[in-house]
Amino acid sequence: MEELTTQAQRLDFLVDAFKADSAEYKDLETPKDDEGKRTFLRSLMNIRMPRQVPDDVLRVQDAYLSARAQEKGIVILSDIPVIRDGLSIWQGDITRLGADAIVNAANSQMLGCFVPMHTCIDNCIHTFAGVQLRAECNRQMNQLRIRYGRDYEQPTAVPMLTDAYNLPAKKVIHIVGPIVHFGLTSTLEKDLADCYRNTLELCRENGLKSVAFCCISTGVFRFPNQRAAEIAVHTVDQWMTAHPGAVERVIFNVFKDEDKVYYEKLLR
Repeated sequence: MEELTTQAQRLDFLVDAFKADSAEYKDLETPKDDEGKRTFLRSLMNIRMPRQVPDDVLRVQDAYLSARAQEKGIVILSDIPVIRDGLSIWQGDITRLGADAIVNAANSQMLGCFVPMHTCIDNCIHTFAGVQLRAECNRQMNQLRIRYGRDYEQPTAVPMLTDAYNLPAKKVIHIVGPIVHFGLTSTLEKDLADCYRNTLELCRENGLKSVAFCCISTGVFRFPNQRAAEIAVHTVDQWMTAHPGAVERVIFNVFKDEDKVYYEKLLR
């Protein structure tokens, strides 16, 4: 295969490759415009089950996603002001952050979001990491099912560490947050605190000195945003006080203006 040097060439190649890989959508007409092609490619990646990918497709995908990361702009730690005690707030797309680890709000299947173009963080992280991320999650889940049974699902607040592949971060920590069905309870609050505490412990065990937390459970899992922020800041404060220097930077990554206001008040 001749080297593909432009993003347009890579995009066309990948759309054709992922179409051919899909029994259901292989005959679907490809959009003519670049934005339509990007949407089409992302959708095909979103619905794809974890399985082997030809090496040439992976090479082109990696080149394409690395260039996309540069296009979006990589945000490094020195770009983000420290508010106090190694804690920061940053509003924006977590897939731009060049931290040692970013946190993904996962579901109990741990395979990412299969809904085409969904705006959840799980979808975004898997999209811009590349198809290797779903494959690694699948390998880890298969190993856990060998140990715990074929119906195993990842429990709440138990983190899973993977590579970040084409993301600027070094690692992704996937964690299942508590789901609020009928109202907030002390058990759900403890589960959310455990998400932050266990993630920090995983960072400490693996020498990860910086981590960016998303607003765990505040989306479709319906945890009240303000209370979630209070638990996040309190838990991280306590842990970092108990483990000085173990993790040097914690970034609270927010997307909504509402969450930014809550974290700013808490970190004054």
